[in-house]
Amino acid sequence: MLRRLSALAFAVTQMSASGGNGTLLQRANRFAPVATNPYEGQPAAEKAGAKLLQYHCSACHGRDAKGMGKAPPLVAPEVRNASPGALKWVLRNGSLTTGMPSFSKLPEEQRWQIIAFLQRLNRPPGPSSPSCN
Repeated sequence: MLRRLSALAFAVTQMSASGGNGTLLQRANRFAPVATNPYEGQPAAEKAGAKLLQYHCSACHGRDAKGMGKAPPLVAPEVRNASPGALKWVLRNGSLTTGMPSFSKLPEEQRWQIIAFLQRLNRPPGPSSPSCN
């Protein structure tokens, strides 16, 4: 536990020391471990992620995930190009400076399901893009 807190404190310090250059996802890429989403491309996980996103994220990011107020859109090139590890890092750690809450209390499986849905939402449209509705 102390090791995790120390690592998080170091990451926050480094982000602050860097002057906050870049967006939250750009900064997260510097600290996020390389990770592969175990649920990427799985329709059942994407559907579960859609429900979780509506429940936990829509108040700030909108029901359509296109952003509201200070909360950025989740359907955006930056999210599409983000690594799974960076998305996971943002969900787990949040950001005091941007107002993004930490979702560390969600089980890891549910965080990955949200990421699976975000990956599906951000896929370029095409015949192989299934609907989760």
